[in-house]
Amino acid sequence: MQKQRLVLIGNGMAGIRTLEEILKHDKERYDITVIGDEPWGNYNRIQLSPILAGEQKLKDIILNDLDWYAEHGIRLVKGCAATRIDRERREVHTAAGEAIAYDKLLIATGSRPFMLPVPGAELDGVIGFRDIKDTERMIVAAALHRHAVVIGGGLLGLEAAHGLKLRGMDVTVIHLGDWLLNRQLDETAGRLLEQSLAERGLKLKLGAKTQTLVGENGHVTGVRLESGELIPADLVVMAVGIVPNADLARDAGIEVSNGIVVDDKLATSDEHIYAVGECVNHRGVSYGLVAPLFEMAKVLGNQLGGCGKQRYTGTTTSTKLKVTGIDLFSAGEFMGGENCDEIVLSDPAGGVYKRLIVRDNKLVGACLYGDTSDGAWYFQLLRQERDLADLRSQLLFGPPRDLGDHGTSGASRAAALPDDAEICGCNGITKGVLVKAIKEKGLFTVDDVKKHTKAGASCGSCTGLVEQVLMSTVGSSFQDAPKRKSMCGCTDHTHGEVREAIREQHLVTLADTMKALHWKTPDGCPTCRPALNYYLISTWPGEAKDDPQARLVNERVHANVQKDSTFSVIPRMWGGVTSPAELRKIADVADKFNVKMVKVTGGQRLDLLGVKKEDLPQMWRDLDMPCGMGYAKGLRTVKTCVGKQFCRFGTQDSTGMGIALEKAFDRMWAPHKVKLAVSGCPRNCAEAGIKDVGIIAVDSGWEIYIGGNGGIKTEVAEFFTKVKTEEEVLEYSGAVLQLYREEAYYLERTVHYMGRVGLDYIKSKVLEDATNRKALWARLQLALAGEPDPWQAQLGADAAARFTDLTV
Repeated sequence: MQKQRLVLIGNGMAGIRTLEEILKHDKERYDITVIGDEPWGNYNRIQLSPILAGEQKLKDIILNDLDWYAEHGIRLVKGCAATRIDRERREVHTAAGEAIAYDKLLIATGSRPFMLPVPGAELDGVIGFRDIKDTERMIVAAALHRHAVVIGGGLLGLEAAHGLKLRGMDVTVIHLGDWLLNRQLDETAGRLLEQSLAERGLKLKLGAKTQTLVGENGHVTGVRLESGELIPADLVVMAVGIVPNADLARDAGIEVSNGIVVDDKLATSDEHIYAVGECVNHRGVSYGLVAPLFEMAKVLGNQLGGCGKQRYTGTTTSTKLKVTGIDLFSAGEFMGGENCDEIVLSDPAGGVYKRLIVRDNKLVGACLYGDTSDGAWYFQLLRQERDLADLRSQLLFGPPRDLGDHGTSGASRAAALPDDAEICGCNGITKGVLVKAIKEKGLFTVDDVKKHTKAGASCGSCTGLVEQVLMSTVGSSFQDAPKRKSMCGCTDHTHGEVREAIREQHLVTLADTMKALHWKTPDGCPTCRPALNYYLISTWPGEAKDDPQARLVNERVHANVQKDSTFSVIPRMWGGVTSPAELRKIADVADKFNVKMVKVTGGQRLDLLGVKKEDLPQMWRDLDMPCGMGYAKGLRTVKTCVGKQFCRFGTQDSTGMGIALEKAFDRMWAPHKVKLAVSGCPRNCAEAGIKDVGIIAVDSGWEIYIGGNGGIKTEVAEFFTKVKTEEEVLEYSGAVLQLYREEAYYLERTVHYMGRVGLDYIKSKVLEDATNRKALWARLQLALAGEPDPWQAQLGADAAARFTDLTV
């Protein structure tokens, strides 16, 4: 039988899930063409918020990579929009001028953000939040600007605000309702959420209405409320709703009414055309959540796959917020109403609130905050319309448990659930399906379960419940994520957990961090204090205050202590280049302060050894040169060769490149010491191959190497990439160093950081993601812009006294 031609317009989650369902039933029925206006495969739009928050990257949310389309014989027309549907000829026309014929057409064009029609909405810097492009624009804006305003206190708006806050922006949320998520939560839960978000540093304007957006030179600068208040804004994100993308269907004469009108078979007014997802209007409802979209896909996939008479009758939805550390859940008629009973548990101090709505002895709504572990069970009761006569007295406390278990274990809670309990609402996966897959496929990790069943792989909110089912099924064979050792004896937290908490909770002082993370030793110790101080100033530059007493002695006095308690001073010489005047000045200072030795260092600098600590301030004044941070956990030197200016083998100006790098990264604090080198030709006289970042000139540009180490154990740097221009050398090197600054643990050299995360990971963040690379480079420039010269910062009227009293 000749295959039918099936064309799908839209490469999103609903449309591709429909194809997956069709292929389950019949792989040979159709020749399939997919038209998508984005340049990659199908990705999980629900996880855009974690990407914005820095918790995931694009490759983590790809659901169907390009190989999947090829394996299933699907032609993917990517990066090219459909422009017209010719129903008479049964053709879809594309922006590239191609006419693609169909026997059956599936429209899954999704939705677009609703943009408030207020003055100034057309200004640059005003965006929605719907796809990767929007997410990338926000990431770049967060690196370049300070103030963000999110209009809309619904799910998407709060997730956007949370992500921008984690990226260092000052974020204000403007919400028309009297409390946040007023369509998903009752007032009590909304107020608890408000308190949690305020504690994370978000500014909330509730019951407020946007009047106009103001700007300068075509770019937004602020949001004016009807009250007259003006809120500064370099970025405005509108998250006030969505509009179904139904223009193609409307222009083709298909019935449209706030979405493409479909019947219970997901058929449109044209018998050859179907529609699924956020672009449709089914029984007067347009859905913006993933669970109903996947239910539609399952029904339509079953029909088009030739396997049945399923019908889509609508979906009861539930809500969860994707903000790390905040648990909320709501479903059904959570606001209550006439003839309803309310069963309430409220513990404001503990941050726990449960409100169950019962009508005619059936659960019709639930609103949970703080403890959502029983959300799936409540949702099952609600959908099944089960009589609660035998459960009512214990309904607040979750599903019945075995009396010997006491219900204290998450795994035992999962064990108490029946096999038909829905675990993953997005994908309609029950506990029985999960248990069957775990046993038959020998699954022992949550990642394995996600891969084989898709449970927890969409919005991710059911991951905890998936883990509980896994634990209850495999028992002691359960494999948790490996644990790293804690920072020190003052805390049980690892370096990674501490860095994450500082970022997520917007902690800016040592005291606040120790309090928030329940430090065992009130003032910390010499191991954790320097690490905490570095994490604070690198995460919140310009906001977190550097604590000199939390630094190691060398950084407290900005000189290198020697075994006889004297110090060495290394003035900064850009790229190792000096002048007769500088040399005379150094010689005079060496004579004046009885310097014991003047030594040329391995980094091509002059080291003045044997300086008394009380002489340091005056020596700095007399030198009047930049601070060379030869003592620092930061940029030490950039070693160079003479390059093409003098050397007959030189291919590029390595000296000039080295000076540019050293000036660009001057005063850069880091988890450990950082050394760079630039060689003017592959003969590599500057030893760039054993530096944290090494640059080697070639005829056509520059090769960049990373992760070298000339220390106790010599490590050869790995080739990273090749670029053509000096500007690219700065941007790529700066992005690598900023990634290291943001993610490495204190006292972890670049080679060890690279060994932990992998070279491919660093390439994915810098080489493969241009937007992220530019954002990293911008964040480094922003951090260094406010760094003072450490020597000048120490030169005050009390300098002599402070350094005389200073104890090593």
